Amino acid sequence: MGDLRRRGVVALGVTALVAPLTLAIGATPAQAASCTTSAGPYQKKVEKFLGRPVDGKQSAADCKAVRAFQTKHGIRPNIGYAGPVTWGVMNLMNKQKAVGKNPNKAGKCPTNKGRIACVDLTLQLSWIQDGKKLVYGPVPVRTGRNGYETRTGLKKVYWRNKNHVSTIYDVPMPYSQFFDGGQAFHSVGVSMWNPPGSHGCVNMTSTAAKKYWSLLKKGDDVYVYGRKSGT
Repeated sequence: MGDLRRRGVVALGVTALVAPLTLAIGATPAQAASCTTSAGPYQKKVEKFLGRPVDGKQSAADCKAVRAFQTKHGIRPNIGYAGPVTWGVMNLMNKQKAVGKNPNKAGKCPTNKGRIACVDLTLQLSWIQDGKKLVYGPVPVRTGRNGYETRTGLKKVYWRNKNHVSTIYDVPMPYSQFFDGGQAFHSVGVSMWNPPGSHGCVNMTSTAAKKYWSLLKKGDDVYVYGRKSGT
């Protein structure tokens, strides 16, 4: 067990860091930002997403609604500006919602492996299927940012640690299930839409990570495909 633990720790590498970049660079607290009076290039689309009157003009109420969304999902600067990052998050949410309960409609995740955890990097979704049967999900996930991409391909869960902590960065990684070097499924305490992403791990909510922990075991297949926007 000691040898296994040491191998797992060595495998972590830099990909195990899950602290959001905004925290790492000391982002300004939400309450310190000012609300902008400027309309952004995606003003109408953002207004529609938030259920605001769609007129393309920035109002105090618009800014408050946009800013609340930005703050919730860790988008900086959170000044209520309808820019490309904010709209990009909203657009991804729309695409994820449209998938419904048929995430493998295109058949890209193997259906001949029995139980397998699938990760769609393009849509930032993951689910567990058994053959063609959907077992759990899909759930939104947060994968690797540019330069720390979650690697694609067919892999296997090779090490599990329910209370793992990165020894390099001292970052908790609850319900870790490693499938490719230092890349693992595990829970985090930030929004799944918090940009720019992880350092390679597949971040999940606590609920999803616990469910994956109960459904997967060592040796189970994991298939990662697609490409995350911005990588």
